[in-house]
Amino acid sequence: MATIAGISGNQYVPGTKDYDNIKYQYATSTYGTERDLNPALIVQPRSKEDIAVALRYARERQVAVAIKTGGHQYSGASSTSAPNIQLDLEDAFKGPDDRVIFEKDDKAYARTSVSWSLGEFNAWLTEHKLFVPHGQCTEVHLGGHVQTGGYGQLARSFGLLGDHVISLEIVDTDGNFKEVTKATDPDLFWAFLGGSPGNLGVLTHFTIQVHRDQDYNGSRGMKALYFYDTATLKRLVDILTEMSDDPDFPPNYDLCISVLSEAFPLLDLWPGLDEVMARRHPELYGDNGVIFWPRTIIVYAQWVPLSRGDTCDMAWFDRIKEGSDWLLGSDRDVEEKPMSQLTGDWIFRNVREFEHPYVKRTYATRSRTLAADGWADWVVGRIDALVRPERNRCWLSCQLQCIGGARSAAARNGDGGATAYSWRDTTVAATMDCFHTPETKARAEDWQKVNDQEAIGPRGVFSREDRRMLWGSYGNWDLDAVWNLYYEDRAKYEKLQQIRKRVDPYGIFTPNPFCVKRAP
Repeated sequence: MATIAGISGNQYVPGTKDYDNIKYQYATSTYGTERDLNPALIVQPRSKEDIAVALRYARERQVAVAIKTGGHQYSGASSTSAPNIQLDLEDAFKGPDDRVIFEKDDKAYARTSVSWSLGEFNAWLTEHKLFVPHGQCTEVHLGGHVQTGGYGQLARSFGLLGDHVISLEIVDTDGNFKEVTKATDPDLFWAFLGGSPGNLGVLTHFTIQVHRDQDYNGSRGMKALYFYDTATLKRLVDILTEMSDDPDFPPNYDLCISVLSEAFPLLDLWPGLDEVMARRHPELYGDNGVIFWPRTIIVYAQWVPLSRGDTCDMAWFDRIKEGSDWLLGSDRDVEEKPMSQLTGDWIFRNVREFEHPYVKRTYATRSRTLAADGWADWVVGRIDALVRPERNRCWLSCQLQCIGGARSAAARNGDGGATAYSWRDTTVAATMDCFHTPETKARAEDWQKVNDQEAIGPRGVFSREDRRMLWGSYGNWDLDAVWNLYYEDRAKYEKLQQIRKRVDPYGIFTPNPFCVKRAP
C-alpha cells in the first residue's frame, strides 16, 4: 500500500525503516504471528484533519482502520493485518492545548487527549492536587483505557475512570468532528464507554470530572512488600475475601494483592527500594552488586474519607502490614497522604511485567461466598504450584483486587445506565498471567487449563459463570462468537450492534474479529 497524500504526520509501510518498531505492541510477543499484527500502513496523525483524511482514504478503498493509543490491548485488538491501516495516536495530541484543567460550579474538570500515558496523566493531575480513579500500568494510554473502563486501585471508593466522563470528542466514519455527550447522543455515549472500543469512531479527547485533594483530607495509604511465603499469602487473601464477602463493608477501603515471580525488576517499580534492600538484605546482591529479586507479594491498601465523620479503622491496616518487609516511604507505619500522591504511588513503573510471551487470564466474579467455597485456599494453592518450583521457566504476574460490595462505587455508578461497562456487580477481579519461554508454553497452558476447569463454571470455586473484561481479554478472538462472556445479555449486545451499524455503515472500523459485529 502506498502512503496517503495530504497527511502531515509520519507514515510507515512494511519494509521501511522503523516499521517493525512502530508496529510493536504488548501482544506482539504472544500473537504477532498467529494473528498477523502487520498493518499495510501505519499513520501517525498530527491533527484531527490527518485522521479525517485517513478515514476517507480507507472508505474509498474499502479497507479497515485499527486505532492504537498505547498498544496495551492483550489480544492485539489495537492492531490489524494488510491491507488495513493502523492509526497510531500515541503521540498525536500532546500539545499545550491538549490538556487543560478548569473549575465550574465548585467542581474540577480536566479535558485531556487520548495520547497521554497513565504515568503522564497521573503526574499532571498530582501537580494540580487532583486525582481520578484509573489503572496502574504506567504505559497504558488513555484512549483504550477509558473506553474499557479504567479499572484500578480506587474502584471501590471512586468507581471507574469512565464513570467520570462527561464529554467525548471524536472523528466519525465520514471524517466529521463531533462532541458526544449524554445529552447530544446518549446511545453513542453509552456505547463508546464499554461497548466496542475502537470500533465506533476515533476518540481524540474527552472531558472528565476530577476530585480535589482538599475534599478528602486525612486519606491514608500503604504499599507493603513481603518476600513470598505461602502462609503470608493465605493470610492476606483471607483478609481480601472477608472484605469482598461482606456486602456492608465500608466503601472507603480499597485493597489489591499482587504476586510476582523471581527476577521481576522491582527497582523500576518502586523508587527508593534499592537503598532499603541493600541495607536490610545484602544477601540478595551478587558479587557484581546486582540484585536478584526473590518471589514477592505486594499489597496496596488505602482508606479515604468519603463523607464528614468517616473514621479509619487502623486495625484493618495493622492486620495487613503484619510481617511486611518494607512499607511505602516508611519503615514503620501507614502514611497519611493526599489522594493525588497516593494514586501516583500505586502506579507500576514497568512497561511490561516480564519480557516473554504469556498465557493471560483475568477472571471476574460476583460471588459473596468465596470464603465458604474455599477460594482463598484454592487460589493460594494454584499460585504456589507455579511460583514455588525453582527455575521452572514460567513467571507469574498475579493481581487480586476487591472491587465489589453493594456500597462499592464501581457498582453504584452503573445504576444510571449511562455507560455500557459490563459486570458492574463484580466483587473480585483476579488476573493470573503466566509468562513463559517457547519451550515452556505447554506448561503455562496446562497450568491455566486447570485454573479454567476449577475456577469457572457451574461448580467453579471462583465464579459460576465465565465473565471477562474487554481490557483483560483472552481466548477466542471472535468477539461475536463469545459475546456472552463480555456482555450481560443479548439485548445489550444487539443494541450495540445497531449502534455500530448506524455509526460505522461502511465497516471501516472492523480491523479484526475482536469487535461487536454490526447489525445486518
